[in-house]
Formats: sequence, structure tokens, C-alpha cells
Amino acid sequence: MVGRSRPFEVVSPGFVAVEEEPGSCDGLTRSTYSPPAPFTVVEVTLGADRATVLAGLVSESGDHLVAFHDAKTRRVGIELRTGDRTTVLAERRVLGRVRRMAFVVCANKPTVLVDRGRGWSPAVTGKYPARRLDLHDPATLARFTAAWGSRGGTSDLRLVRAGLFGMAGLRDLHVVQHADGTPYTRDGRMYLTATCAGLGFFRQAHWGVFAFDPADIARRDGALHLEQTAHLFSHRDGKLVGDHAGQLVRDGDRWLVAVSSWGDFAPERGVFVRRVTTSDDLLNGVHVLETERVPMPTANGSYDPGMTRIDGRWYVSYVESIGHKPSDFHPALAVGPEGEDDWAEGLRRVGAASDLHQCEGPILARPDGPTGAWRVLTSDGDARRYRAFDLAMCPLGELDAPYGSNIPHPQVIELPDGERIIVTFDGKRYAGRRLDYGTHGDVIVMRATLPPS
Repeated sequence: MVGRSRPFEVVSPGFVAVEEEPGSCDGLTRSTYSPPAPFTVVEVTLGADRATVLAGLVSESGDHLVAFHDAKTRRVGIELRTGDRTTVLAERRVLGRVRRMAFVVCANKPTVLVDRGRGWSPAVTGKYPARRLDLHDPATLARFTAAWGSRGGTSDLRLVRAGLFGMAGLRDLHVVQHADGTPYTRDGRMYLTATCAGLGFFRQAHWGVFAFDPADIARRDGALHLEQTAHLFSHRDGKLVGDHAGQLVRDGDRWLVAVSSWGDFAPERGVFVRRVTTSDDLLNGVHVLETERVPMPTANGSYDPGMTRIDGRWYVSYVESIGHKPSDFHPALAVGPEGEDDWAEGLRRVGAASDLHQCEGPILARPDGPTGAWRVLTSDGDARRYRAFDLAMCPLGELDAPYGSNIPHPQVIELPDGERIIVTFDGKRYAGRRLDYGTHGDVIVMRATLPPS
């Protein structure tokens, strides 16, 4: 391992929609910013508080989902108001002076973060009742805008920022590539898609695109400086969700998108590969993708898709998900007809490592370099190693590479100078166990070394 970093951003840099210094506040101020998906933040920097500070989402009718900090009682909490009914969803007393407070919504879960001079930490979190307020519904979300202010007196708010939520960590990193498997570059930069860990389980995460300068790896002693350039959300079945864990492939003048339906995951419903093709510039900005389910060649669930055109055929690696109580999953490979333009058309199952039960993150790569053979690389959480298969899904052995915690995906990237690296993640959680599983993701960089001649 040559580099480790922890991407963590409350308000996503480059996607700040509101930045104001309101000063003295008495009552609520509604902005014009309505988030494009229920993954948003309203952050306030507090001055001399003499009242209850509020920050969150408020509608014109007064319905709201807000964080509050009562300066007198030192209580921090989450409040929901719909119609004439107001409910405190969660609250607790926080010791010490709160210097900053952030209201965060990730899917159906609001969380209040506080900073008492040592960085952000979660104060309270909890789900809101969807029967009263469903921010996954586009029409409902459009009623609400970012708001801040005070109640019961005057408060001093030195700074307010609002925008899209960034990430608590990153995982499921997958290189953005051309159809033939070569990395896609723009102005000397390469790109990765990654799951932006939310403040909770899989439904609290969403998908993002990140750029990096490969020369930075040498300058930063192996650490990878990632700049988020895009946020990707999904609209399906009438809901706005944060599907993630997939791949972007550039094929001519179009983007091929494959993604996993984690955005509304429930064990009884399972998870499935979804797709869309678009000419929009998915490497920049905010995009809401209208996806459809891919008929993968399996009777089970499927996720972690990755596709590459090899010798005139689309090969698609994916995970077959047998079930989630308990979780049982293994890597599989499918192939399309020769000359077929559509990567998801006519797929037939090549094979699967069905003897493995905690093995995911399949990646199509050439670990021996651009002239080497194509392999399916996967991560075996039981054996704690990266396994390798050929394009018939016959086992070939394993990668000689350090294996960390969780089930890190073996994303091999060929850099412009010919160097090969693995970019992956680990299971280190933000805030330990104070939030649900799903906040993990240090970014790990490993560099390939050649054996002595």
C-alpha cells in the first residue's frame, strides 16, 4: 500500500447552492434552493445564541423537517411538521459549545451533525415517517427549500451553506473507461465512479464521479486526490433514489451506464442491475438518470455490473445475489452476441464461482498490462484475498496484493506512464458504531511492483 485517504465532505465542494452571512436572525428565512434529490445539507455557523437555531427544509405552507439547537437547554434534535402536527423525531443534550450545526438528509434519514471545535460528529439521527413526508417523491421534494433561522428570540448566524451532501467515505470505485477497456481521460485527468457513503445504510448512499490527475500519485507519495465532478441519482418507479455501485463506459458519442438498485434496497426485494444510455455529459454536474432493469442471465439478484467489449463481444461481470438473510453472493460473467452494439442485449451466462459465498466486486481488467490477457478479478471476503478468473470463469489463482477490511474491490488502473495501481477501499466507519453500517470507505492505493529479473 502506498496511499490512504479519507474523503469526507458534508456540503459537497463545487455543489454549494447557498452561501450567506445572515448575521442576526429572528424567524425563518427560506432560500430558493430546492434539492434535486433527497441528499442535501443545510449547515450553519453559530455565534452568540440566545434562542433556538433552526436549519433544514421548509415548505411555503410551513411544513418542515429541520434540525434544532436550543441554546438554553443545550438540546439538539430533529423536528417534523406536517399540517398541524409537529413531532420531535429525536433529540439529546449535547455538552460543550456547538460552533457549527449541519442538518443532513440522506434518502429517508435525517441526521444532525455538530462541531464543538474538533470536527463533525453525529448528535442525533432517525427516520421520518414516509406516510407523513416522502422526500423520495419528486413533487413533494419540490415543495421544500433550504431554510435557516431562529425561534423564541434572536440568534447570530455567522455563515450558512446549503447544497448537496458530499460523502462520509467512498467505496465501490470503478474506473471510467472506453468500450475497449482503456481508461477515459479528459484534459490529462482520469475518472472514477464511486459510492458516496451516506450517514447510514445502503439506501443513504448515492453515486458520484471523481476526477484525478495521475501525476498526483507520485507527488503525493501515493495518496489519491479526488475531485468530485458529478452527482448521479436515479428516478424510477416514481421515486428519486440514490442507486450506486456501477460503471460508466464511453462508446463513441454516448455514455453507457450500468448501476445497482441499492437506492431502495430491502432484503425481501433484493437488488438488480439497471441501465441507461445517454449523450449527456455525465462527468460534470448533477444528473437524475431514468434507468431500466437489465434482464441479467440469472434467476437471482444481481449487482456490481461492469462491461467491456472484448474481441467484438460485450463481456459483463456482475454479482449473483442468492439472498440477504443471510447474505450469500458470488461473482459471475455474461457475454453478448458477436457484433451486438447493445451491451445488455442477448446476454448468456458464461459461468459463476458458485462455491464462494462472500465474494463480490468483480472487475474486468488486464492486471499484466495492456498486452496481457483479460481477467475477472474479484474480492473474496471469506478467504481475505483477491481471486482471478479467465473469461471462461475458470479459477487462475489470486492477486499478490494486500487485503484490508470489508470486501475491497480490486480495481486495477493502467496509468499513462505505464504504471499499474489498484484503487480500492476498506471498512473503516465514520463515527464508529454511532450510525448504521454503511458509512465506511477509506480510499486505498496500491502500486504494482515487478519481480526482480
